[in-house]
Amino acid sequence: MSYRILITGLISLAPLPLAAEEAADLRELLSRSILGKDTALKEVQDFCESRIVKMPDVADRASWERTAEQLRRDVLDKVIYRGQAAVWRDAKLRIDWLGQIEGGPGYVIKKLRYEALPGLWIPALLYEPEKLSGKVPVAMNVNGHDGKGKAADYKQIRCINMAKRGMIVLNVEWLGMGQLRGENYVHYRMNQLDLCGTPGLAPFFLSMKRGLDVLLAHKHADPQRVCVSGLSGGGWQTIVISSLDTRVTLANPVAGYSSFRTRVRHFSDLGDSEQTPSDLATVADYEHLTAMMAPRGLLLTYNLKDNCCFASGHALAPLLAAARPVYRLYDREDRLNTHINQDPGDHNFGLDNRQALYRILGDQFFARSDDYKKDEIPSEKEVKTADQLQVELPKDNADFNSLAKGLLKELPRDAALPSDKSAAEQWQRRKSARLSELIKAKPYEVNAESPGSAEKGALKAAYWKLRIGNWTVPAVELTKGEPRGTTLLLADGGRSHAIEAMAKLLADGRRVVAIDFFYHGESKISSHDFLFALLVAAVGERPLGIQASQVAAAARWLDKGRELGAVTVAAHGARSSLAVLAAAALEPGSIGEAELHGSFGSLKQIIEENRAVNTAPEIFCFGLLEEFDIKQLAALATLPARQTSPMRSVAFQDPNERLQREISELGEWRKRLAR
Repeated sequence: MSYRILITGLISLAPLPLAAEEAADLRELLSRSILGKDTALKEVQDFCESRIVKMPDVADRASWERTAEQLRRDVLDKVIYRGQAAVWRDAKLRIDWLGQIEGGPGYVIKKLRYEALPGLWIPALLYEPEKLSGKVPVAMNVNGHDGKGKAADYKQIRCINMAKRGMIVLNVEWLGMGQLRGENYVHYRMNQLDLCGTPGLAPFFLSMKRGLDVLLAHKHADPQRVCVSGLSGGGWQTIVISSLDTRVTLANPVAGYSSFRTRVRHFSDLGDSEQTPSDLATVADYEHLTAMMAPRGLLLTYNLKDNCCFASGHALAPLLAAARPVYRLYDREDRLNTHINQDPGDHNFGLDNRQALYRILGDQFFARSDDYKKDEIPSEKEVKTADQLQVELPKDNADFNSLAKGLLKELPRDAALPSDKSAAEQWQRRKSARLSELIKAKPYEVNAESPGSAEKGALKAAYWKLRIGNWTVPAVELTKGEPRGTTLLLADGGRSHAIEAMAKLLADGRRVVAIDFFYHGESKISSHDFLFALLVAAVGERPLGIQASQVAAAARWLDKGRELGAVTVAAHGARSSLAVLAAAALEPGSIGEAELHGSFGSLKQIIEENRAVNTAPEIFCFGLLEEFDIKQLAALATLPARQTSPMRSVAFQDPNERLQREISELGEWRKRLAR
């Protein structure tokens, strides 16, 4: 079945049976390798590496301080507090104190929850010394990808030891861990918020910021002695909050991060969604964040043979190279410290790493104390169970999916279609420019190289390497007899996933050019694929924009001369359909018709179906749903290149009920504009 905007209604298209022999021939012709081994991987590495912002030259303290302040503003305003996050930022802090339990000799544990943003409560524990007077040091202890969360024994021991040294310590739960382990807190679902134009990074950052607010509201908190420490994802949290919130005076990230430039070449360091947020690397690398700690205290702890990520051998040196010159400007190189753990040397915040923290606390927070203990105080018997540390949470506590669903109600904004021809031309210019900006589309040219050809029976195949901007796109041109038209074909998973469709097109006299566009088929990244797609977004580009730009460029290449008429672009699968729809919306001159099989009915389905970015990273394009849904993209794709040209066609094949409902008005809308 087909739904054509050009002619309102449903059309039956019975597929032709495909002979086994012809299917085998097609499969053989399509299976020939065109790209070299790891071409897609090498190209995405080079692409990302060249776009990572570099550390500026450090000339003098005054210019650095201006730079650092601008960096903080830019990261906060251009990366974190976009969209609804700016409203969340300004919400009033709410704290619920929920009683206390006995800790151990000299301290108690108070249970609390606080709102990171309206509706999202974070469970936490406050370790408070029993005897407090005056102002004392405080610490916020965060943690990483440990399912035990705030109940992890090594984290409890750290909190206990700090409390026994007279510090007030906040042990906070991390999204996705401990009490917040539900599937809707999985970090790859934070990108649902990105699609809506609100950073999924914001809940992470606000959780940390509100934690500091809670801690520093304590009447005995010394604002001059504020520490944050954490392992792995907690190390990432530590450098992010500490570099951007100058209330932190000492930070100890443990095996928590490396430079984006390091990550490009050391795959173990490629981080989850929160560590690789959209656009961060256009403003600041982790080298910058490290240097932004100056002249405050910083202990960079790494492990010699880390079995997870961020091993000292490759992660530490670039960070020190960036930070040391800045600390030197302040004549405070003594506050930039490192510790490399050799025993056990794996991914840990064990005894040796904890004692490195206690030593730096003694040097920077307790320098005047004669009885400060730098060795760990045995506390294993005081470790509590997860049940004992349980903090009551609201049954309807917000999560990534519920937050994204809350944003859907008013999206997309400015959704109305133009009412007449004169309005349509202006609307097309404005919306095309905005779509291009959102997906970071590029007007690539094609340099084509043919590595050979082949024949099987009546089928002829020409192979192409299409150099499109930074990318090499493999293409197979298929003909059967004398062609009477051209179809550019794409499929989710690559060119071998639409053999029946190719056979039908060839039988209809079409020349079929099947390409494997970015992230699919031979263009699929061979290692850590979706993590590199996240990095593409972090350096300011968009996987969807790369795909749409490749499709548009290939269509222009095929359109030159128009020997076979305007190019039809056919997509098989929801992901390919979105890329083709975006390309058609931006390329009215070369794409005569878009034919979409299996298209989303609405981008809202991505959130309604609770999808995660690791399954299809390009569909989570930042801010796309804030301004466009399938209906708006389809409307834009039907408008002609010039007012005097005819309307173009978008054919939705086998539309589901949702799609028919969403685009039901487009048929009449087209007729109205065509009058």
